[in-house]
Amino acid sequence: MYKNLDPLIHQPLRLAIMSILVSVASAEFNYLKEKTASTQGNLSIQLKKLKEAGYIEIEKSFRDNYPLTTCRITPEGVTAFEAYADAISALLDKK
Repeated sequence: MYKNLDPLIHQPLRLAIMSILVSVASAEFNYLKEKTASTQGNLSIQLKKLKEAGYIEIEKSFRDNYPLTTCRITPEGVTAFEAYADAISALLDKK
């Protein structure tokens, strides 16, 4: 019944990250940290997992001599998120 739910996306923080990134062109690390109410360390770990899965891209740069990390969802990430949303919708329709 729940096998259609992508376990990578199903984790609450990763789901929050994907939900944000699917609706914007890109998001800076601090924006994601603020919107998800996450710690810096936990957010970094979850972003790394999403990147390793190919769901997001992470770009490192500098702004005014300060490090800047920007994230964006990949086409594979959009497909995975839409499949996850469809699976949740199907589960809710069965109840």
